[in-house]
Amino acid sequence: MEIAIIAHDGKKAEMVQFINKNKHILEKEHIKLIATGTTGSKVEAVGIKVKKMLSGPLGGDAQIAARVAEGKTKMVLFFKDPNSSHPHEPDINMLIRICDVHNVPVATNEATAQLLLLGLDELK
Repeated sequence: MEIAIIAHDGKKAEMVQFINKNKHILEKEHIKLIATGTTGSKVEAVGIKVKKMLSGPLGGDAQIAARVAEGKTKMVLFFKDPNSSHPHEPDINMLIRICDVHNVPVATNEATAQLLLLGLDELK
């Protein structure tokens, strides 16, 4: 199962902590992580294997949306920073819309992401 991880700059440290906390779920052999470029680099730095796409502002959000539409990415964990504006906001909205269109679970905060991973862990 391919899971995408994305975090705005103000949420990258929170994402890394979340990934570390849930390493026991995310390192199972049936799970593959992909990430936008900068988020992926931060996660790799703590020893988690992840395939990096472009940085979000350079099209990484759109790349992940395409993978959702193709049926490759089955879950998106996107820690959005609601207190900052982002020049690539249309890409962010498009990604969330594509997840809705294709019935792919998307979490935009840690609490929801944790519930999704706990549910995923129960399935396997």
